[in-house]
Amino acid sequence: MSRKRQGVHICPRLPSPVTALSYELDHGQVIPEHMHPEDQLVYACQGVMTVRTSAGTWVVPAQRAVWIPARTPHSILMSGAVSMRTVYLRARLVQRLPRECCVVNVSPLVTQLIVHLCTVGKLSRKSKTHAHLIDVLIDQLDSVQEVPLQLPAPSDRRAARVAAALQGTLENSRSLAWACKQAGASKRTIERLFQQETGMSLGKWRQQLRLLRSLQLLAAGEKISHAALEAGYSTPSAFIAMFRKALGTTPRYFENSLARS
Repeated sequence: MSRKRQGVHICPRLPSPVTALSYELDHGQVIPEHMHPEDQLVYACQGVMTVRTSAGTWVVPAQRAVWIPARTPHSILMSGAVSMRTVYLRARLVQRLPRECCVVNVSPLVTQLIVHLCTVGKLSRKSKTHAHLIDVLIDQLDSVQEVPLQLPAPSDRRAARVAAALQGTLENSRSLAWACKQAGASKRTIERLFQQETGMSLGKWRQQLRLLRSLQLLAAGEKISHAALEAGYSTPSAFIAMFRKALGTTPRYFENSLARS
């Protein structure tokens, strides 16, 4: 039975070193904040997932996965119908992935491995076949590449107010200076705080916010032109240029990949 601590559900420890489960989830569905004793690899066969922790937000498109270290409180929001495949691994079984959340590319081999593990369910080292599968999984996860699809959360109260203001005004042309004024601090101070606490300039942080919002909108079935405006871009062409620069592909290709998944 799961426990609860300060509003966070603590899931029970799983007996197997690796356990894989499948879920089919509806658009808009939310998995409330919880945490696992195990490390977790959450993969999207279809749809887009948004993972939130106190440290920030990670948007996970189809054919990507998010790495969630053990005992990290997190919630997950679904954009579009989501086919989720989750692999739980005994904490620190994978050594090379960081002890913080990250989005990673998933190779065709890892994709098929995850899907196969979900048909197995619980894996045990006592089984030679299971042991081989575990070793292959660990070997592959040691070499995955991270994808910059995160939005770090500033902790300073003034910077956090600016972040909240920007998230609430994506669809209009409010300036960064306006957001800083709402927080009661100068733009120079907020710029310094964002660089220190998120590793991004204020402008880069808002650009990343717009990119992640556009991924959610496209997954929900919005047209590219509408997603561009809702994410804060004045024209679809500006949005397409940003999208290509950030992800190395176009919104149209991304949209088509959602339809194929």
